[in-house]
Amino acid sequence: MTAQELSGKVALVTGASRGIGYGIAETLVARGDRVVITGRNKDSLEQAVQALGADRVIGVAGRAHDEAHQEAAVARAMEAFGRVDFLVNNAGTNPVFGPMAEVDLAVARKVFETNVISALGFAQQTWKAWQKDNGGAIVNIASIAGVTAAPFVGAYGMSKAAMVNLTLQLAQEMAPGVRVNSVAPAVVKTKFAAALYEGREEEVVASYPLGRLGTAEDIGGVAAFLLSDAAAWVTGQNLVVDGGLFLNAGF
Repeated sequence: MTAQELSGKVALVTGASRGIGYGIAETLVARGDRVVITGRNKDSLEQAVQALGADRVIGVAGRAHDEAHQEAAVARAMEAFGRVDFLVNNAGTNPVFGPMAEVDLAVARKVFETNVISALGFAQQTWKAWQKDNGGAIVNIASIAGVTAAPFVGAYGMSKAAMVNLTLQLAQEMAPGVRVNSVAPAVVKTKFAAALYEGREEEVVASYPLGRLGTAEDIGGVAAFLLSDAAAWVTGQNLVVDGGLFLNAGF
């Protein structure tokens, strides 16, 4: 892919003040897109905007599950850039760690609201504002925990499984103009996933045939591919990006 392939297009990336979202936004900016990023913390979001380049990136602060924020973010993209070709649903939360038999139901509802319902809300807003009439592409950031059992992060995994199914539903309903795919990463070295590897990274890495954990840039490259014309005949797919972890499943 070249910068010219994506030049002139506009992307909205949720939860992009750091981590995977930031890595995706960084990749898209480098390849020629203008990008609207969202995040909860206004100061962190502004720092990300400045780092990415305020001439091509704007930030809209708010909570992903807030419908007013969803509408405002899309409206800001339309106001500033006149279009919103791409949506990357990356915003997510995982405030609980433990067995499903003991998970607080209120917390599980919060996880589902933030990780799944917000993605649907942003998809609805981009559809109405631009994609219904002009086409585009959506990438949902799921997780390997959504396609297999993952001890102690079951509520998170449940929400990501729903995200994969949401991808299928939207891909079918928004075709042929809008392509919708999801990406399911294994452990990526971010603050969000730190509890899964900090203090025992060597032990965790031993399960990965490629010999390392993922990076935000790894996911950024995959997302950019799925949003590009190189993936013009790809929709309704969940691409597992796991450093080969699944190769060792069951052994």
